[in-house]
Amino acid sequence: MNPIAIPAGRGTRLIAACGALLLWAATAGTAVADTVAEVRERNMLKCGVNGEVPGLSHRDADGRWSGLDVDFCRAVAAAVLDDADAVELVALTPDERFGALRSGSVDLLARNTTWTGQRDITERVSFAGVLYYDGQGFMVPRKTDTLSALELDRSKVCAISGTTSVDNAKRWFTRHRMALELIVHPDLETAAAAYLDGKCDTLTTDRSQLHALRGTLPDPAAQRILPEVISKEPLSPAVRAGDERWLDLVRWTLFTLIEAEELGIDATNVVAAKNRAQSDRVRALLDLDGTTSNVLGIDPAWGYRVIRAVGNYGELFERNLGPASGLGIKRGLNALWSDGGLMYAPPAR
Repeated sequence: MNPIAIPAGRGTRLIAACGALLLWAATAGTAVADTVAEVRERNMLKCGVNGEVPGLSHRDADGRWSGLDVDFCRAVAAAVLDDADAVELVALTPDERFGALRSGSVDLLARNTTWTGQRDITERVSFAGVLYYDGQGFMVPRKTDTLSALELDRSKVCAISGTTSVDNAKRWFTRHRMALELIVHPDLETAAAAYLDGKCDTLTTDRSQLHALRGTLPDPAAQRILPEVISKEPLSPAVRAGDERWLDLVRWTLFTLIEAEELGIDATNVVAAKNRAQSDRVRALLDLDGTTSNVLGIDPAWGYRVIRAVGNYGELFERNLGPASGLGIKRGLNALWSDGGLMYAPPAR
């Protein structure tokens, strides 16, 4: 059989057209992915968390979960399923987290993960917004009399692999012309154990984790968290890239928590707020008219369900990280913008 002759120039156009068709076919599966529908059909939200950090996500000896990240998972479940308890919490290591999200092992990653440009662009995930503004620090035994991270020259420093802490520590020590022996561990538990056994002089990670760890020790006063904050660590929930409806739902669940605090709506008064709501701002926040739920593919009044289930952002912070939690972490950057912090939500209306 004679080969088919393709006129010059037309062959190039044909190859380009075929390539475009193949690209469309390859991306079509991603385009039609609909996590909202999948979660509603399953009647369960699969949420990836840390599991080792009191205040953020922690499972106690009786198997009970608590923490800011856990409560955020519950808030999303309340929005999409009207059941804050319809959550399967999956403990993930730093190295596992993005792969688990991309593969569909979890629907949502709420695992104290720093939002960086490199991760946002290269990991094929989308960050929903900042749930907690953190920063990296150092903890040392109080008996050493070390008062500043500038006194850590030639220190052995324990850090956690797969996190921003490793590179941050290297850059900070280099910038201050100090020698560093970095000892990297796979997770917080082993890094903390090595530090407490004296195998390193200091432990470095996000300050929220340092506060949480210190609070669990038999003698918290024996450990000092140094004052220096050496990095920006905006911790953000993340979803798979390309699933815009799910991203909108997760993002606006976060914004609902923040704006509810600004409006003074909390778990104790949200029922009354719903019953007497007249302003456009409150009606939009609670989705009482079903305007956004129609687009999101969920039942109306989802904002009301979120606040009724978990409260507002201030309530989440207080019971998980603030004085009521025993950790006593101050709001700081996590205060509302009107109180000098960075917590700011676009208006719901």
